[in-house]
Amino acid sequence: MRFTPLPFARFVPLWCAASVFALAPLLADHSSGAEAIPDKAPTTGTPVDEALQRTRKQVRMIDGIYKHGIVLITENYVTEDTDMPAGVAFKKLFEAAKDNGWHEVRLIDATGEPYNDENSPLPGFEQRAVDVIKKGEAYYDEVFTEDGKRYLRAATAIPVVLPKCVMCHPHYEDAAPGAAIGVLGYKSLIE
Repeated sequence: MRFTPLPFARFVPLWCAASVFALAPLLADHSSGAEAIPDKAPTTGTPVDEALQRTRKQVRMIDGIYKHGIVLITENYVTEDTDMPAGVAFKKLFEAAKDNGWHEVRLIDATGEPYNDENSPLPGFEQRAVDVIKKGEAYYDEVFTEDGKRYLRAATAIPVVLPKCVMCHPHYEDAAPGAAIGVLGYKSLIE
């Protein structure tokens, strides 16, 4: 008897990843180790930019989901250095988010020794964000306009939170507890 895959079988990995995202808020005891991202309130006397505040809130939500998912996958499925790192799997999710027009997100190195050269910070926002986050901040953002639309560029700290991280990144062994070794960089349309 020959095995014939079901037509929906190609969607099973995506469904599994979506399940992790849906369950992430219920798994609060699996903390990513990152500090909470503070709300950035406008200065006194400045009118509240509600669209900007909504976008910042959305970035905080997405960031928490991604980080909790990476920790859960690493804790439960990465057991040897030959296993696919959660960061590699999530880069595929980042591509899907961009392809769907939801937001853009990049995994950016903050150690000076990137896992891949493509993770090096780009000049401009990414380098400024890495500089700020390496000084201890958990979050940094800037608003900019592109093709007549306003966007939020945001960056959040990625600390080493699991001993397993050093399986793929041996140079993280020297990282101070809680120190950022990377950044998730976001680009989101302000609506």
